[in-house]
Amino acid sequence: MTDGELVRQTLAGTTSAYGALARRWSARVLAICHARVGPSAAEDLAQEALLRGLRALPTLSDPEKFGSWLMGIAVRTCLDWLKSAKRSEVSLDALGARGDATAMGLASMDDPACDRQERTERLLSEVQQLPLIYREAIMLYYYKQGTYQELAELLGVSAATINARLTKARAMLRHRMMAERD
Repeated sequence: MTDGELVRQTLAGTTSAYGALARRWSARVLAICHARVGPSAAEDLAQEALLRGLRALPTLSDPEKFGSWLMGIAVRTCLDWLKSAKRSEVSLDALGARGDATAMGLASMDDPACDRQERTERLLSEVQQLPLIYREAIMLYYYKQGTYQELAELLGVSAATINARLTKARAMLRHRMMAERD
């Protein structure tokens, strides 16, 4: 079933149709939010964007363009959050309140899982420092795992541009990660 058909069903009163749309687009919305605001607030903002999408659905002029319309809502949700006072809030997860040994600094430094987690955290930190166009391409590519053409349509650029951005982002990350080793 196409996005347009699901949008029309939702507008006709079948609310479960929006659930199918949300499941279809949630990874991409999360990737946009993660690229724009980082991991600490991305999930909450992705949920907020999906909710805003449901509320604003009657304003969508072309149901077939639901995806790009929703991506715009996700971007605006992130921008609104960045301008707001909520930006200074810190989640318990960010403070290490999960209770696991690694978060509390109790894991052994010789533990391979600890080393992998540290590398992953370092990589995510470096991704967050990339310029937005590269960060967005990387996050969408790895969250969504779509084709270059699909990403190009979402971002309104060519597949060649997606390829160039991913190549540049990977090179920048490789350089930064290797510089840390030295």
